[in-house]
Amino acid sequence: MTTGADDRDAVFSVRHLWKVFGPKAKRVPADKELAGLSAAELTERTGCTAAVRDVSFDVQRGEVFVVMGLSGSGKSTLVRTLTRLIEPTSGSISFDGEDVLALDKGKLRELRRHRAAMVFQNFGLLPHRSVLDNVAYGLEIQGVGKAERRAKAQEIVEKVGLAGMEHRRPTQLSGGQQQRVGLARALAVDPEVLLFDEPFSALDPLIRRDMQEEVIRLHREEGRTMVFITHDLSEALRLGDRIMLMRGGEIVQLGTPEEIVANPADEYVRDFVRDVPREQVISVRRAMRPADAEETGSGAALAPDTLVVDAIEAVARSGEHCRVVEGGRTLGVVDHAQLLSVVAGLDDEADAADKKAATV
Repeated sequence: MTTGADDRDAVFSVRHLWKVFGPKAKRVPADKELAGLSAAELTERTGCTAAVRDVSFDVQRGEVFVVMGLSGSGKSTLVRTLTRLIEPTSGSISFDGEDVLALDKGKLRELRRHRAAMVFQNFGLLPHRSVLDNVAYGLEIQGVGKAERRAKAQEIVEKVGLAGMEHRRPTQLSGGQQQRVGLARALAVDPEVLLFDEPFSALDPLIRRDMQEEVIRLHREEGRTMVFITHDLSEALRLGDRIMLMRGGEIVQLGTPEEIVANPADEYVRDFVRDVPREQVISVRRAMRPADAEETGSGAALAPDTLVVDAIEAVARSGEHCRVVEGGRTLGVVDHAQLLSVVAGLDDEADAADKKAATV
């Protein structure tokens, strides 16, 4: 399985990772015959379940890396193996080039407390503590003095939009506010990576969207590396720089949101993205056609990463084609025909036809 990115600036680098539950689990990845069995066959033959099967990928520094899949796809097990909250069966995991599987208990504790913080779906707040003291809890565990940790906690409380609520108890907060406390607690220890395990799935839709916006804002301001687990495609498309789609413990496709929507790897992915508003994900770089000689000097200029939905408005306003321009050079043009083709999904059908013809 390809990693989908250059590993030279990877924070997490994962290779051939397996997590098997059951008796004598280590024999499964070591035996090619057993490793090749379907989930049902493996359980029948060995009594084991492979939650993660031969997975390899890199998480690049500063990106939001989304792992998406339905219930039972292995995504939550996977994220827990990254810091060995669940011990992998085989494979390798490195964090900033350091072998995570070789860490002793002390260094593993340091990794979890200082370098990679987890935000869970269940908020896990201490009910007898105030918002401020919940946020400061991780710093307290680290041995930071009371005045320093409360000052840091106050700063983070304000950053996540909870100013004025410092002295409330968790029971006095809404679900969204409680999740902000959980996020603030993770941020307070200033981790290199934030790991989110479906943190917003229990929230109401409007609150969930608000929390997504909060994650986007924090990432824009801080550029912190994030690994985000979700079963929701729209959430994955909103948040992810890259998305890794899993099924049955395996990677089905890994790519940018645009790559996954525009070029689904198989029918499973195609079904996943069927109802996605393509114009809100696909850029004009994919929609453009070559420019005729007379078109290179006319029409409004659009950057290659301009979304089709914005290009539609530009074409409608001007009444003519728009140029796709990068570095002062016209790469191509888009007009109503190209843009409508994207909206209707005809470009995807053409790509699929070309791929099919190439294999004949």
